Amino acid sequence: MEKAKRQTRRPNYGIDAPGVIRNMLVIGVALLIASGVARNFRSSWQYTFLWTGIALLAESLLMLSYSRWGKLLHRERMLKLHAWRGDEQVLDVGPGRGLLLVGAAKRLTTGRATGIDIWNAADLSGNARERTEENLALEEVAPRCVLMSEDAVKMSFPDASFDVVVSNLCLHNIEDGAKRRRAVGEIARVLKPGGKAILSDFKKTGEYARVLREAGLETRRRWPNLLTTFPPLTIVTARKAEQP
Repeated sequence: MEKAKRQTRRPNYGIDAPGVIRNMLVIGVALLIASGVARNFRSSWQYTFLWTGIALLAESLLMLSYSRWGKLLHRERMLKLHAWRGDEQVLDVGPGRGLLLVGAAKRLTTGRATGIDIWNAADLSGNARERTEENLALEEVAPRCVLMSEDAVKMSFPDASFDVVVSNLCLHNIEDGAKRRRAVGEIARVLKPGGKAILSDFKKTGEYARVLREAGLETRRRWPNLLTTFPPLTIVTARKAEQP
């Protein structure tokens, strides 16, 4: 009965940056109304209000499209950048409601996927550990996953703990530059020799790549797929050298 009940429910990975989308929708509509008022008064501001409002509404709809459909395609693009064996130890930095964590866990057999997060509600709608656990259960990957409430700036894991580290739309939320770079450094530290980091974000990716290069990793940036992500997301991949 419980399994049948789970099968009727679908995982929900939430809306990214819900407050930003809401504000853009509200301001966009207000500007369209202001354009109509300006037209009645023959104001020169009419077209400024009109086109700015249209742009904001279009951007908010593109962000909604990414949250509903695009991020599933983006997840596959990210995870295809690693040749999976099935026995990897995987770390997801900032899994939110489990999008990348689930995708990685589905590629594992004897391996395990660990997610660390502080579950900030401003970053994702319904962002809570309980929602992540629910998605892991619905996707039937919970036995292969571990969730931890932990800050990316100071990870508790020993050096060289993970074969793969992934992260999407997380690191830019660390506003303090020094702390953000420390978090990227932690990703390099916990990677095993020969391990791979796959990081995706809409800004600061040049900084991530630089920090990883300075840590000795072979690094590459992949430009956004404009058909599936908005704002456009750049992927940084980095591989730690094998031990001699």
